[in-house]
Amino acid sequence: MSVSEQFKPAFLEDVVGDRFGRYSKYIIQDRAIPDVRDGLKPVQRRILYAMYESGNTPDKPYRKSAKTVGDVMGNYHPHGDASIYDGMVRMAQPWKMGHVLVDGHGNWGSQDDDPAAAMRYTEARLSPIAMELLRDIEKDTVQFRPNFDNTDKEPTVLPARFPNLLVNGVSGISSGFATEIPTHNLREVIDACTALIDKPAMELDDLMQIVHGPDFPTGGIIMGEDGIRDAYRTGKGRIYIRAKTEIEDIRGGKQQIVITEIPYQVVKARLVTSMENIRLEKKVDGIAEVRDESGRDGLRIVVELKKDADSTGILNYLLKKTDLQIVYNFNMVAIVNKAPQQLGLKPMLEQYVSHQKEVVTNRTRYDLNKLEDRAHVLEGLVKALDILDDVIATIKGSKNRQDAQANLMDKYGFTERQADAILTLQLYRLTNLELTALTKELDEIRKKITEFRSILDNERKLFSVIKKELNEIRNKYGIDRRSVIQGEVEEIKVNLEVIVNAEDVIVTLSNEGYIKRTSLLSFTRSGGEWEGSGVKEGDYIRHVFEVNTLDRLLLFTQRGQYFSLPVHLLPEFKWKDNGTAIVNVIPIGKEDRIVSVIPVKSFADEHSSLLFVTRRGQVKRTLLKEYETNRSGAIAACKVANADEVLTVLPSDGSHDLMLVTKLGMSIRFAEEEVSLMGRAAGGVRGIQLKEDDEVAAAIQVIGDEGEITVMSDLGWGKRSLLLDYPTQGRGGKGIATFEFKEGKRVKPNGSRLIGAFFSKTAYPITFITDAGHAHTLLTEQAPLMDRKAHGRSLVPMDKGEEIAATVVIGPRGD
Repeated sequence: MSVSEQFKPAFLEDVVGDRFGRYSKYIIQDRAIPDVRDGLKPVQRRILYAMYESGNTPDKPYRKSAKTVGDVMGNYHPHGDASIYDGMVRMAQPWKMGHVLVDGHGNWGSQDDDPAAAMRYTEARLSPIAMELLRDIEKDTVQFRPNFDNTDKEPTVLPARFPNLLVNGVSGISSGFATEIPTHNLREVIDACTALIDKPAMELDDLMQIVHGPDFPTGGIIMGEDGIRDAYRTGKGRIYIRAKTEIEDIRGGKQQIVITEIPYQVVKARLVTSMENIRLEKKVDGIAEVRDESGRDGLRIVVELKKDADSTGILNYLLKKTDLQIVYNFNMVAIVNKAPQQLGLKPMLEQYVSHQKEVVTNRTRYDLNKLEDRAHVLEGLVKALDILDDVIATIKGSKNRQDAQANLMDKYGFTERQADAILTLQLYRLTNLELTALTKELDEIRKKITEFRSILDNERKLFSVIKKELNEIRNKYGIDRRSVIQGEVEEIKVNLEVIVNAEDVIVTLSNEGYIKRTSLLSFTRSGGEWEGSGVKEGDYIRHVFEVNTLDRLLLFTQRGQYFSLPVHLLPEFKWKDNGTAIVNVIPIGKEDRIVSVIPVKSFADEHSSLLFVTRRGQVKRTLLKEYETNRSGAIAACKVANADEVLTVLPSDGSHDLMLVTKLGMSIRFAEEEVSLMGRAAGGVRGIQLKEDDEVAAAIQVIGDEGEITVMSDLGWGKRSLLLDYPTQGRGGKGIATFEFKEGKRVKPNGSRLIGAFFSKTAYPITFITDAGHAHTLLTEQAPLMDRKAHGRSLVPMDKGEEIAATVVIGPRGD
């Protein structure tokens, strides 16, 4: 095996970790994260420097973008041309930059996310403010490093004579790090820099009196002062950006919503499309047309509304459901001393001021060295002109230039630099006028040298220079704030009336769990009979409600759970259709079933409550408002014991009495108020004391002494008794008998258990469903009026072995 083919053992994780570590370091430092000093990513810095080096400046004609991209790729950035051109395009788009750094000519894209034309078609040059980033770069103000192939040098950072990182912001994603810094107002940021120079110990609250928050090029309303403060303190924070909108009155008594500013980085075309889709899908009833009227006069989107539409409600819906309002998350990460750091406002400004201190110091030192060199030469020339005849004689007596230079240095004490300047002096400079000019120039230079030395020696003067130059940029390029800051985050409330077209409908739920919503028109066209609803064979309707699409249905299960279902979300069917299985509407378990459905118009009533009754005689009363929810899944409604189940749930206002009737013929009547109000998930209290093999068969609400109680057994025997025969008792007792079962071999049985109890003041029909599937309808007044303990009379014809399985009351009750 040759030396070149020798293998070294290594763990895969070590190799991958090392390689990925190097890759991550490169991505973070040299691609995606900006430098805190000039706020530029490497590709942006290289683009600006290449344009500056090639003379592609604001005072020159535009130049093809392809030439700039080629220069950058060939000299500084050995990557694909697409990444370079993309960086160039972003710096030329005024809706992304606070102040554009590239002055583009041609198609550079649009706010509708249209791409820029290919680089062979577009032209560009540096913008005037970009020159401020590069100003003084030739005066050794910043460090340079070799380019990728060591054929040239490039700056590691630009002098950045204004705080570009905050002014223009940045967005980037690298491995393990991301950055999101918003744009800010130039005047505010420069004012903050100068204030920090004057008072380095400034607190964040003082700085926020100057920098109020981001200032986006697209304007809009910024909400969330707390989020801004968090971001400026820690580097992370959340704000909300809302479009600038106005509701205008137009012809015909109609209104329109006019949008003139949209949130930062929102694509206008997608925003318009999303609003148009809301109109087409009729998610909101009231939008007539959505138009994009943007043009040379600026952005303008119009949402025209139908007559009598709720303009404020629709606007709130659009703010909630579209990008008319977005969340913006600060993540202010930048490279500080070659490493990424999350920075607040003050550290960012401090880093920038420190950079400017270094830049101005280096520039002053460079200018000072130049002036000192010039002063040295001028001093030699002035001295030479004072002894001109001797100097000329010495030069004439010399053998050659080199000998003349040596003789001047030896005889008169000139330095090499001065002797060289004397030898290159033109003859016209020997006049008296020129001598005066040289003396004057020397005096001026000496004054400047004194000034520069004082700047280098005195930090206060140095900072004074920085402030003066920053203020010059502020006055020259500063613009008024475009985004409005709003301290509080305004909550968006969307009324259901905006989303849903209010309509009276009929909702039915069958015994086998088929539910449907039907319009009154379909109900009327189908004959207008409650019993005429379509069901599967062997099925029957258990619940029927006349409700509005703005209402909600509370569906309670035997296991003590409930579902809150908006009526408008129920699928619509014709009256003769079967409907859809309830499991397609709510996620109810197979072993569970609906025992009660309560329609609710409003949860606001403080007196409305719900009464729960279980098979084992537990009762519970809870305020209705505790059941208000927007959740679509199952929620605990009542705690139920293992061997128990919810029998029914009744709406209550606390003014009625509750009567519980058991299957073995016992009953108890007590005031609803005896059941104290409890929490939503409570288990309740005892309503009736049951025998071991007994259970509650029915729970009904009664009031006063008027009316009758009808009870029915499993064999179709029934009777009526006066409500007066059922006195009010205390909750939790054994109760009193309400039906007597016949016993004995020779006696015709009247049933073994009660299956229903009904309260009525006027007659109404009850439908009895047998276990054989037969349905029998009986008016309450057809039951004979008997004593409370009577045996009753056979009211429903039954076959041998047939029993009543269920009772259903359809339509209004007579109570």
